[in-house]
Amino acid sequence: MSTTITQAAQPARAKRRAGDVIFEGLSRSAALLILVALAGVAIFLTAEGLPGLTADSHALGGKDSFVAYVWPLVFGTLLAAVLALLIATPLAIGMALVISHYAPRRLAGVLGYVIDLLAAVPSVVYGLWGIGFLGVFVKDFYVWLADNLGFIPFFAGPATTGRTILTASLVLALMVIPIVTAISREIFTQTPSLHQEAALALGATRWEMIRLTVFPFARSGMVSAVMLGLGRALGETMAVAMVLSASGVITFNLISATNPSTIAANIALKFPEASGLSVNALIASGLVLFVITFVVNFAARAVVARSQKGMK
Repeated sequence: MSTTITQAAQPARAKRRAGDVIFEGLSRSAALLILVALAGVAIFLTAEGLPGLTADSHALGGKDSFVAYVWPLVFGTLLAAVLALLIATPLAIGMALVISHYAPRRLAGVLGYVIDLLAAVPSVVYGLWGIGFLGVFVKDFYVWLADNLGFIPFFAGPATTGRTILTASLVLALMVIPIVTAISREIFTQTPSLHQEAALALGATRWEMIRLTVFPFARSGMVSAVMLGLGRALGETMAVAMVLSASGVITFNLISATNPSTIAANIALKFPEASGLSVNALIASGLVLFVITFVVNFAARAVVARSQKGMK
């Protein structure tokens, strides 16, 4: 009798609908497929890139070792990406705040739509814009920097062309802004309205309200947005290859015609004419870029997890 009463008291388990089962299966399959594809890329890069690690100087563009070959490319890749983030991050977060908290609703909708459209522009178009307009426009500014701030190693010059690492970074920044802006905007709009209203009710200005409620809530989301932008900047190929006049050196001079190249741009420019161990060396450099991207994303996840843990 007691068993019957207990069974009757327990709520009957709802039967799972066929649609839920199918959707769960498709989701699991998609996640597994992504992992398989990622593992396949890693295996391919490792298998094909290992011979390039011990290639001779002829296959490595005259360099004595693979480290000497890839290090200038790693330096150029990180330099261009970091410069692009330093330029794009404050602009993107500022635009996200304007759209989410400052602009009127109709204007905010138009601004958000325009920013989203920038993400759909092909990188070749950005490259053409960088060559045909930005490089020409900033050339005189580079000359001014070299004449007036040449004592700073970043602007030592000589500024003879607009196709510099700084121009490439500006183009990358423009390509990164839509990603960081879109994600930050969505995170900002998810801030609990009660928290914002409470801050305003206590006498906080709008900026103080944003600083005390919106930014702490959106910290992990902003980090994720910046890291996604960094991934775009690290892997960008055509825009950098078209804009940058690269010579494969290591230098912090941002406005000189002698510029470091990036891994992605180097692969895009040299792969069509490569053969033999030169192909393996290029694939090995792609493996280095793959590892760098993986480490950056892993570090970003750690930062996000720590931020979320600190908010609890």
